[in-house]
Amino acid sequence: MASGTTSTPGLPILQRDHRSVRGTIAYLSHKPDRYLQERGREYFMINVHSDGSRTCIAHCEIDDRPSVMRDITYSLDPQWLPTDCFVRITVGDRFMGSGWFRFHPQYAECEANTRLEGRVSQRMDLQRRLLTFQNHAIACDAWHLRLYDRSKGAGVQGIEQILLSSPDHRGATGPMLFSIALGVEYVGEEKCTVKAGTFDAFHFRFVASPGLPQEHPPYDVWCTADGEFLFLKGAVGGYMQTYYELVELIRG
Repeated sequence: MASGTTSTPGLPILQRDHRSVRGTIAYLSHKPDRYLQERGREYFMINVHSDGSRTCIAHCEIDDRPSVMRDITYSLDPQWLPTDCFVRITVGDRFMGSGWFRFHPQYAECEANTRLEGRVSQRMDLQRRLLTFQNHAIACDAWHLRLYDRSKGAGVQGIEQILLSSPDHRGATGPMLFSIALGVEYVGEEKCTVKAGTFDAFHFRFVASPGLPQEHPPYDVWCTADGEFLFLKGAVGGYMQTYYELVELIRG
């Protein structure tokens, strides 16, 4: 059977209404004995559709043993509210789990298959419409920062509820739903130079994450100040001492 393309009279035969960016984030160490040693990498693409909805597709690799490999597809509506996400992870080069998440105004649900828990179905009632979701792709970390009200000036503001695909700091469990809160500090506007270029940036700091089984060290993040909240660089202190940098950015 032949197949072809149907066009609308008066319109071009090709259609490309979205815009895209793709890039690479280097995962590095800030520990004195491994300073700036590569410990992983992330390749991402963000597609923004004509109505303002957007999807991030990311492939993440952590080489520190036991290694972690993660693939995510995460979508937001035109108001930057989460709609759905897919996460698949391997740990130590073995399948750990895959899960699909859907976010309804009144609840969140997850359908997953994991090595430890087997087949899992979750439904979690929400206090209000979910504002953001943490899938552990570094490219998406900066998207939480759109929720900070900069008109109030510097200081710490709280996000009452954020759902995670894993409470593990490396995102190496599940994937399953887990609920916490976040405390975010706005440091200010800065010029930020990374390997991918020099950008006008906002500097934020994640200072608290009530509900996590293990306290997360402070996490500084710089993102673009153009309303897209593209991740530029990040540094985690404490026992982790990790550093992340945007090393390539291609707009298409």
